[in-house]
Amino acid sequence: MPSANPLSSDNTLVTSRPLPLLKKTALALAISGSLLTGAQAQTDTEQNAGTRPPEVIDVNSSGYGHNPASLKFARSLLDTAQTVNVIPKTLIEQRAATTLRDVLRNVSGISMQAGEGGTPAGDQLSIRGFAARTDIFVDNVRDFGGYSRDPFNLEQVEVVKGPSSDYSGRGSTGGSINLVSKTPHLEDSTTLALTLGNASYKRAAVDLNRSLPGSTTALRLNALYHKQDTAGRNEVNNERWALAPSLAFGVDTDTQITLSLFHLQQDNLPDYGIPWVPADNIPLADYADAAPPVDFDSFFGLKQRDFEKVATSMATVQLDRRIGNNMTLRNLSRWGVTDRNSIITSPRFVSNTSTDIRRNDEKVRDDVDDIISNQTTLSLNLNSGENWEHRILLGTELNLEGEKRHTQVPTGVDSPATDLFNPNPDDPSLENYQRTGGASVSNATGLAAFLSDSLQIDEHWQLNGSVRWDYFRLKFTPDGKDLMARTDTLFSYRSGLVYKPVSQGSIYLGYGTSFNPTGEALSISTSSRQPGLQNLDPEKSRSLELGTKWEVFQRRLLLTAAVFRTEKTNARTQDPDDPNDLLVLEGEQRVRGIELGMAGNISEHISLSAGYTFLDTAITDSKNVAEIGQELPNSPKHSFNLWSTYSPTDTMELGFGAQYVDSRFNNTANLRMAPAYWVFEASASYFVRDNLNLRFNIQNLADKEYIDFVGGGHFIPGVGRTALLSMNFSF
Repeated sequence: MPSANPLSSDNTLVTSRPLPLLKKTALALAISGSLLTGAQAQTDTEQNAGTRPPEVIDVNSSGYGHNPASLKFARSLLDTAQTVNVIPKTLIEQRAATTLRDVLRNVSGISMQAGEGGTPAGDQLSIRGFAARTDIFVDNVRDFGGYSRDPFNLEQVEVVKGPSSDYSGRGSTGGSINLVSKTPHLEDSTTLALTLGNASYKRAAVDLNRSLPGSTTALRLNALYHKQDTAGRNEVNNERWALAPSLAFGVDTDTQITLSLFHLQQDNLPDYGIPWVPADNIPLADYADAAPPVDFDSFFGLKQRDFEKVATSMATVQLDRRIGNNMTLRNLSRWGVTDRNSIITSPRFVSNTSTDIRRNDEKVRDDVDDIISNQTTLSLNLNSGENWEHRILLGTELNLEGEKRHTQVPTGVDSPATDLFNPNPDDPSLENYQRTGGASVSNATGLAAFLSDSLQIDEHWQLNGSVRWDYFRLKFTPDGKDLMARTDTLFSYRSGLVYKPVSQGSIYLGYGTSFNPTGEALSISTSSRQPGLQNLDPEKSRSLELGTKWEVFQRRLLLTAAVFRTEKTNARTQDPDDPNDLLVLEGEQRVRGIELGMAGNISEHISLSAGYTFLDTAITDSKNVAEIGQELPNSPKHSFNLWSTYSPTDTMELGFGAQYVDSRFNNTANLRMAPAYWVFEASASYFVRDNLNLRFNIQNLADKEYIDFVGGGHFIPGVGRTALLSMNFSF
């Protein structure tokens, strides 16, 4: 497995550090090339200034109602016996989303989590009450590395709700997220987006697609440069650049081969936000287990010490082969690696008699996560278009995953504490971290085979069933300790019954299972707080969902409603009062809820994407008696999202968005609660010409102070008001 790059004297990654000349040259070539080819295209085509044909979005074609891209979904969203939210690039662009967190504001029932000592910063979240950090996929391949993702190269984002290990393998208790990459096509096109905003916001992105004349070969290049301070947070800033070229042969023919590369480089000043007030802090007794009385822009890190450098690369080869009219073969192979080096201050109070904040609890991550994956799927239609039609899917997976986490230790004395009410980020950093030469190393082998059948009985009834077998072998060697190993094998399955009273409506009942092995995050804890973890079998979960879906307004708007119940039947638990007690699989956790959604067009001029989720969570059994009856952490009872656009003329589009997240606890003790919040945003677009659009976005319209990422000892405030002006060119 690849190893981490050596450290220089200033704690940076020597070989993965972005080269300014390479970064600027690559971006300049991409943008200049797109402008030149785009300008030539404009001279060859008559342009009509100030007009734009109205866009009608069909839930079954191009718009808010995209269907999942995975072959594992045999039928459309309307006929899928499960809740699936699809966020297409149209919606991502309208809301000026630049992070996965921004994209997921379009989905209710998802909450964000802050990084802690045992997990890296980046995209951490829970779905329907259960953690899903390791349940993020890119083109159905697990993307395990800890980093923040940018949607510049995404066609759409798919959120699959409820346990379905038959779909994704290990994990997915509450659901999983699949990021669908852009791929080449035969229509020449160029889009260039330039954005400026407050807080020193700068972003340039290009999407260039070209086909070779008279052939079925196409090339696509997506490139990005992004730099900004974080509105509402002192000192915090982000800088990243990315390239994603892809080449496809045999586009839209019986045999298509697609080669793609992806590289994202980040250099950020990271943020662990603000500490919760401990229950025993005397000066701030009135704020016990709550946020301290400080401005939410307060930064408690050290500019001389804190940094985050991340390099993510992927190389993918995909073969799609149509065999006759009723069979399709797909084989996908990927190599991927995420190289992370970071130090982030984790702010904590000095003592229970002080309001000073110590900064000697810094979190160090110096690791490499890598994967080699091969997936083969064969889809087969039998008796196509007739009663008793079968849509069968057979597949296998091989995944080799690894992690090498280098050990670093500080020399020197601790950096000074700072005042809660007047922190000084310019204080000197007195520690000097160096590698010891040791590392914790993980190597995992995953094998899987799956089979599913979607049976169309007649025009009213469909029956779905799938089963998957997984083999997961983890070898984990903590630094300076003996090898720890586990092997788990498990079957998971899913079934569904769909009744269609009319062609535009469905009522369904679905059931699915999932499992969480001990080493699903590629490590086995050696902490004294988790004794016996190595010897535990996987946790198991099951979910039942009853729902209905309807296409209305001439099938342009999809309405969905579902009630569900998810149970983790053998959760890990131990007796906190017994120092010799081992972890056992005797706990139970339950989530039941309601989910409502709508996506599509009400008319030619009004589009709408909205969702509401109600969660009733509880720990129903535990060896820790104090936990029984408590809510699961980071699980708001109510969450709501809305985005709507209105086009009063062919040249203007107005947008409005809202998000509500109810109060939620940070852990199972249910003592620290993040308050509920509303956040609003708005946009206005003007189409100057067919190929030029100006868009103005205001995010967090009211400049609301709120807690976005919830952690154990700290929380991260949401981004403040952000005003963005974008120029979008298309040729």
